[in-house]
Amino acid sequence: MGFYKMDRQKATRIFGISMLVSLAISVSAANECSTVRAFVSACHPFVTYGTPDPFPGSPCCDAMMALNAIADSADDRRVICGCMMDLITTFNPNATAIATLPGLCGASLGFTIDPDTDCSFIS
Repeated sequence: MGFYKMDRQKATRIFGISMLVSLAISVSAANECSTVRAFVSACHPFVTYGTPDPFPGSPCCDAMMALNAIADSADDRRVICGCMMDLITTFNPNATAIATLPGLCGASLGFTIDPDTDCSFIS
């Protein structure tokens, strides 16, 4: 029974990742920040409360990896950067938590999330 449960959990996680990636592919980052906000919303508990401590957790990291997947061109990275800068400005007390998300999840968006980042220089 334990083996079945583990396989079922793994299958559920793979399905979830597949759904996030398909969302990322079907929605161009260059169109709007709503895609970025949707991905970051999976990290709400970590950004707001710092839990699960000290790591963001699977749903959040899956979202960061999907966001990484759509950051495949300089234009998309610049748009994602601008959206992330808007988020850290809006949620200023939680800016550090937002800035650490990609690194904690092993995702590289191609830029540093910092209030001083100038997104127009991203290549």
